[in-house]
Amino acid sequence: MSLEIQNLHVRIEEREILHGVDLKVSKGQTHALMGPNGSGKSTLANTIMGNPNYEVTEGKILFNGEDFTEADPDERARAGLFLAFQYPATIPGVSVANFLRLAVNARREEPMKVKDFGKYMRENVDLLKIDPSFVSRYLNEGFSGGEKKRAEILQLAMLKPEIAVLDETDSGLDIDALRIVSDGVNALSGPGMGSLIITHYTRILNYVRPGFVHIMLDGRIVREGGPELADKLEEHGYDFIREEVDGDDAG
Repeated sequence: MSLEIQNLHVRIEEREILHGVDLKVSKGQTHALMGPNGSGKSTLANTIMGNPNYEVTEGKILFNGEDFTEADPDERARAGLFLAFQYPATIPGVSVANFLRLAVNARREEPMKVKDFGKYMRENVDLLKIDPSFVSRYLNEGFSGGEKKRAEILQLAMLKPEIAVLDETDSGLDIDALRIVSDGVNALSGPGMGSLIITHYTRILNYVRPGFVHIMLDGRIVREGGPELADKLEEHGYDFIREEVDGDDAG
């Protein structure tokens, strides 16, 4: 079970942003995709989930061996792909609990009974150490940055996707909120789920330790390795990687 990106070229309007990206994330693995702002990370996340504003001009997105390059976003979600957004939407008038029930039932043949859903939700609220009153609030209305991320992680726990893409889910978080996100990802990681954590900071990787690190610059993945690559980045920064890559190109 895996998400595989093959030679992906993507453009918005007339500008190509991704120039041949290759990446494979399998169930049970945690990957980090790192890069400075504007390197193409969020373009990749949006393209993986089928945002129609992003046009694939070459390459493929395969999920469990099937070609999902042209699939609709809801098809991808039902198949077991999940995207945690950098800026989650606010839905006034819809409680967190009702939103979660709709999301869970959208992936099932038969809707879950109300009693069973309540029990399932309580189990996940307890797992993630969330105050039970949280689920009665309207989704993201008046939420702090940390609360928005907590709602995303609860959704992740409830949907149990095969592959989760977390797009800069650590952006703008204070240390407590960062720990909430990290603890949630660590609690849910395991053989049943693969994760792709997209970030330009190394700080979340102090809490969630990836097995694989990929560095993106200017729409290409230019370096790949293990967690030691993130440590190198923490020490030397992106300019160091850029100089290395420029040296490779010159050679």
